[in-house]
Amino acid sequence: MKHGKKYKAAAQGVEKGKTFSLDEAVVRMKEKAYAKFDESVDLDVNVGIDASKGDQVVRGSVVLPHGTGKQVRVVVFAKGEYAEKAKTAGADYVGFEDLIDKIAAGWMDFDFAVATPDIMGVVGKLAKQLGPRGLLPNKKIGTVTFDVDAIVKELKSGRMFFKNDKNAIVHFSLGKVSFDADKIKDNIRAFVKALSSSKPASSKGKFIRKITLSSTMGVGSCIQPDEVVK
Repeated sequence: MKHGKKYKAAAQGVEKGKTFSLDEAVVRMKEKAYAKFDESVDLDVNVGIDASKGDQVVRGSVVLPHGTGKQVRVVVFAKGEYAEKAKTAGADYVGFEDLIDKIAAGWMDFDFAVATPDIMGVVGKLAKQLGPRGLLPNKKIGTVTFDVDAIVKELKSGRMFFKNDKNAIVHFSLGKVSFDADKIKDNIRAFVKALSSSKPASSKGKFIRKITLSSTMGVGSCIQPDEVVK
């Protein structure tokens, strides 16, 4: 991957393989952020699993203590009393057939989709549109439920989901560069704690192998895992 002049300038003086304390990594991340916009704070965690095995999938969720700095948009597939509950809870769009038609026509202006179990069979027809984007309601993460008001409130308050990729890395965005350093550190600790709790039973040995912190466009700094995993 080719990097521009600004990235190369920010990377000057960075020693490959060097690890930093959590405090140092956050300071460096802020110093190395060079974009004109407020970049996201990204964490990449290498975990001790065999990603090719179905019983070693890492999946979970966390409510960050200071949120992500993003406005979360939630849509709900529901009818009757459940639709009313979703609206009262603050869902951005609530519907059924009209919502299905809207999404089938290409509308994707939302971050999460929730559905009640009784209509999930119909909503499942949107798998081609929603599946690749990770937006299809899923019982495993709680977005297929009759308790729509509770899940909408959780999502709007900042509940975020994570899952490992094929390289056994979990990627997570946990704030903005403009956040106070202590808030960023609180979010990092909360996420890593939730991630550690999601270790598959069949995973052996050290689970948190490597933690890399960066801004969206910036240079990564490796954090000493023992600094975060208590």
